[in-house]
Amino acid sequence: MNGGEDMGTDRAGRRSAETAAPAASLPPTPFPVQLQPRLTLLYHFCRLQMPTIALDMTVCQRHLQRTFGVFVAKPGVDATWTHYLDNLYPIDWFLTAACLEGIERAWETLFAARAGRSDCLLMDALRARAARLYPRDEEKQDSAVNEFWGHLIIAEHDGSMPVLQRYDGQRPLVPWLIRVFQNWHISQLRRRAGTQALPEDDLALPLPELDGDPRWHEAFCLAAHECLSGLKDAELMILGLRLRYRLSQREVAAVLGKHEGNLSRQTDQLRDKCLEFISERLLDQGWTGGDLSVYVRTEMPGVLLDDPRLSVDRLAALLSAAGKSLPQDRKE
Repeated sequence: MNGGEDMGTDRAGRRSAETAAPAASLPPTPFPVQLQPRLTLLYHFCRLQMPTIALDMTVCQRHLQRTFGVFVAKPGVDATWTHYLDNLYPIDWFLTAACLEGIERAWETLFAARAGRSDCLLMDALRARAARLYPRDEEKQDSAVNEFWGHLIIAEHDGSMPVLQRYDGQRPLVPWLIRVFQNWHISQLRRRAGTQALPEDDLALPLPELDGDPRWHEAFCLAAHECLSGLKDAELMILGLRLRYRLSQREVAAVLGKHEGNLSRQTDQLRDKCLEFISERLLDQGWTGGDLSVYVRTEMPGVLLDDPRLSVDRLAALLSAAGKSLPQDRKE
């Protein structure tokens, strides 16, 4: 470790660097000699941007070889060094490498990282996501964040990789961490419900890209929220009970007093309605990519849970107005 202090245990989830899994658990991929000038430029650029984080050139090269190995192990990628370096997020990559080396300044910087347009701290963004996953259960929300923070450098179980070791530097770090956090807890919830959990490798995978252009993600989110604003109260209740409270189709039918077969058809119609609405909005803006259904199924739940129309209080008001109520074990 160069120029940094060993991590202490002053905050939840932060462990001694000596207890973390090795930062180079994947076999390193040789770095091309002809690209050495690019590595030198990358290193000095990162040091200029983060002068308080002391990481030497040798360590940087080792981490670059490691993260390239993580990248090329994914199916369907352009497994060339030139493509990898052209699409690298250098500061996020450098910060991750420094955190894995146990440098205190790097962890302080990660704690202070901001999450997107909301400009809130990463920790606050994780807590907000935890609040949506575990509504009105503050103890579970806190433990969810703390447990995930610990898994950044400590493997969840033997044979698995710590979260930060899965980061390949090819996408912004903070949104990626938030996505991994949500996917990890959704996987845990599925496992407890007896549903097949997400494979571990899928937790760190990015969402299907909308033509590789980030503006399409923003357009998708806007279209999803617009679609939600046009739904009827009955449709909002179905979405809220399935997504917010994770009730089964049979449980939703019992709450709403519907026949399960009728509810199934209504749910299918609602899904198709949302997909058609969003597709039309993106096509109107010039979308020429492929099938959006995979992206909708992957991203739609997170977008909808961020909308106040599906908040706990709003759903409670809708149910009350309809003379319905949650099962006793789902109430506060």
